[in-house]
Amino acid sequence: MEILLGSPRGFCAGVVRAIDIVEIALRKYGAPVYVRHEIVHNQVVVEDLKKRGAIFVEELSEVPDSSLVIFSAHGVSPSVQKEADMRNLSVIDATCPLVTKVHSESKRFSEKGYTILLVGHKNHPEIVGTYGEAPEQTIVIENKKDAYDVQVPDPTKVVILTQTTLSVSDTQEIADILVKKFPSVLLRNDICYATSNRQETARELAQNCDIVLVIGAKNSSNCNRLKDVIESLGVPSQLLMDPKELDLSKINNFKKVGIISGASTPESLVSSVVEAIGYDRIITREIIQEDISFSLPRELRESKP
Repeated sequence: MEILLGSPRGFCAGVVRAIDIVEIALRKYGAPVYVRHEIVHNQVVVEDLKKRGAIFVEELSEVPDSSLVIFSAHGVSPSVQKEADMRNLSVIDATCPLVTKVHSESKRFSEKGYTILLVGHKNHPEIVGTYGEAPEQTIVIENKKDAYDVQVPDPTKVVILTQTTLSVSDTQEIADILVKKFPSVLLRNDICYATSNRQETARELAQNCDIVLVIGAKNSSNCNRLKDVIESLGVPSQLLMDPKELDLSKINNFKKVGIISGASTPESLVSSVVEAIGYDRIITREIIQEDISFSLPRELRESKP
């Protein structure tokens, strides 16, 4: 058996920054540190931070007054920020800078009177946060049917924003429908570099492998999109978090096995799956080099070792 290990894979710059923020906050301020929502969508990461003293909550009502709370990489709406201020909570914002950019675009276009067509998954925390910037002017588009059916007050003042973790090809199909429907629409390219790069790597693996395994969490949007990309090319795929989920009797029937991981997946999970499979040869297939990093919030910069 030959394993093709896709690269880039695993942690993106936004995830590295978010995890660093929680770890440094724990060192600097001590436990407990409250985190609203999973800091990133990976249970291994979350459980590790829990052991160090992080407490994960879904609502700010679960955080004691005047405590320290960290907002996850997915971002929050202005109403959540306002609630934190009213509760006298100390906030450290771990929102990915690329998500913050989408929030800024939403505010800017809403102030100019545009209708915002926000492409993404309605219940995903990133969409919930972005939608909250201008709820009265924002319409969430989840699929092609939504795109065909959507109506806006002024067809000449429409902008398309997107969730950063979507499938590039699926999003383009939706955008094409909206551009045809509203010829004056402004289209922003909000899918993040890490999502695009990992999807391109997944596509390359699918074209050269008999099966491609995606390592990551079931609730990770970018991991699920990797699986979609692979299967759209007619190649079988499995999304798994643990080697125990492997059906080795099935995997051993394939000569070439590709492996890719989502942007919130630690490399340790990839290594454990590779070891569980066993192989005759392993090759790293690097498609694109990544050298992007994001700075920490000002209050934590001096604390990083």
